[in-house]
Amino acid sequence: METNLPWTARSLDSLIRGATDRIPVRSTDAKSGASFEKLIIDGRPCFLKLLSARDDWLMRVTGNTTHWEFQVWQAGLYHSVPSVIDHAMIGMALDESGDLPRLAMLMHDRSADLVPPGDDVIPATQHASFVRHLALMHAANLGWQDDLGLYPLVRRTLMFAPATIAPELARDDAPLTLRVAERGWKLLPERDAALFELVSAVHSDPTTLAGLVAETPQTFIAGDWKMGNLGTRQSGETVLLDWAYPGEAPPAWELAWYLALNRTRIPESKSDTIGRYRRSLERAGIDTDSWWDRQLDLCLLAMAATMGWEKAVGDADELAWWSERAQEAAARWL
Repeated sequence: METNLPWTARSLDSLIRGATDRIPVRSTDAKSGASFEKLIIDGRPCFLKLLSARDDWLMRVTGNTTHWEFQVWQAGLYHSVPSVIDHAMIGMALDESGDLPRLAMLMHDRSADLVPPGDDVIPATQHASFVRHLALMHAANLGWQDDLGLYPLVRRTLMFAPATIAPELARDDAPLTLRVAERGWKLLPERDAALFELVSAVHSDPTTLAGLVAETPQTFIAGDWKMGNLGTRQSGETVLLDWAYPGEAPPAWELAWYLALNRTRIPESKSDTIGRYRRSLERAGIDTDSWWDRQLDLCLLAMAATMGWEKAVGDADELAWWSERAQEAAARWL
């Protein structure tokens, strides 16, 4: 069932041949519309994820028409990460027989190792490992260039932009996340007019900001370092699931994503986390002196443009932190 090379099965039936005890499940953190099953193959607990753009609104808003995870798998990038990262992936199969391809991803069942759902702060040692392993993954791939056609940097700030989500909101089954995003963007001018003006400018012209960020070092990123995708094995490796937004991007982008999406669960300040990450890059042999401040500032601005709606429906301190960093970045670099 498993090889040292990326295993691509001819079909779903081939991928899960011999499976027993197939049980549909719904992840408490899943928001995209993909379907999931637990199953047993060769006596081992496994996890199956099935997705297509027909059901997965995240694929639609990101413009993922080619199943990026499958491309990354075939290119061997899952196997290029440091040994401290456990991607859990066994194999994939892409069914292109219908009008919209359907991807099947078979994984080891790591549910016992994952961060428990909820808003509780995670242990400081686990957070430290996540940040260190994130830096090691970025350091290992620094200088990587995307020749696969994955999620482009210029589109990342538009993921939840009003114009991007409008077609999804017009559907009868509009997801809750996007309804909250719509409300957040409407609230932002009242809660922080300066930030609203700034992120609106980014949405109108994402190319300028993306171009400035692209002048700094890039790496391969998996794209979704949120607690729902993370865990820790007993042997210490970080479990990293759901590489849904892979591509070439600045290391600080994925750090900013981690800060924005996990803020209630991180046991230290954002500034301390940023310092911890940078030290980890330096210890991995990456000299950051010439580019770090610029990249970090611009990525925090880009993340404010991406997730500003979520901060607008949250508490004042969180919104103020992102607003201050975004405005500082704009004043310094734009």
